[in-house]
Amino acid sequence: MTAALETERLGMRFGRSWALRDCTVSLPAGAVVALVGPNGAGKTTLMNLVCGLLRPTEGRVRVFGEDADSGSAEALARVGFVAQEHPLYRGMTVAELLRMGRALNPRFDRNLAEMRLGALGIPLDRRAGALSGGQQAQVALALALSKRPELLVLDEPLASLDPVARRDFTRTLMSAVAEDEVTVLLSSHVIADLEAVCDRLLVLDHGTVRLDGAIDDVLAAHRMISGPREAAADVPGVVRAVHSERHSDLLVRTGVEAESLQHVLHPTWQEHPVGLEELILAYLEQSAVTR
Repeated sequence: MTAALETERLGMRFGRSWALRDCTVSLPAGAVVALVGPNGAGKTTLMNLVCGLLRPTEGRVRVFGEDADSGSAEALARVGFVAQEHPLYRGMTVAELLRMGRALNPRFDRNLAEMRLGALGIPLDRRAGALSGGQQAQVALALALSKRPELLVLDEPLASLDPVARRDFTRTLMSAVAEDEVTVLLSSHVIADLEAVCDRLLVLDHGTVRLDGAIDDVLAAHRMISGPREAAADVPGVVRAVHSERHSDLLVRTGVEAESLQHVLHPTWQEHPVGLEELILAYLEQSAVTR
């Protein structure tokens, strides 16, 4: 099956600094992918490259097998994008924004947009600048979905929304995923929102990929163990360690080392499964330590 998104040794340099380097990922069609990383990790750069807003310094981007790094109209027509600030022309009415969307996108489905916005009670004759933040986010999402994309890229769409608006946005998104089988790449710092909708995790740090896989598989490949500090140095695959005078709590990436880990654990060590929030925070904290 063709991947929805593939990047091969993708890199983007601004001046002397690399925002993204040697980034290779393959996201399966139909996945809802949580894109996570600290500020400056390269998340927005990756999304802008996927959407054709930037041309890579090196490497390739493919969307459903089509080259997107060259600005291919065929590839980019299959991508919908909602930026963090939900940029809309504030002086235009919602109806005018829909007309513009239809003029710019050959597959744009205005009836779908009007149906979604009508169900949310958003009037078409209202200017975008007079809408609430949640309504603006819904208009931006409706414009992106009405393009009939196969890959939907969302850059921190929930960041400025209140809890009710976040819930409504998420419901609209998941309805679209269920109805149209859209692949989603979603960036957010709100881990609870990611956990509710995503089935795959992609962690970026310093412009490189740290984790990439189905959430269930990633969680199964990590665990928390607790035991005597004097034995902690012998444990392989440690992602994060918290020590007291005599005790250590370790987040361990087992992977293929699971069997060898059993041999080196002290008999008094205890272990328990890892939650998604616990896992993500551990990788973000590790990044903060190494910066």
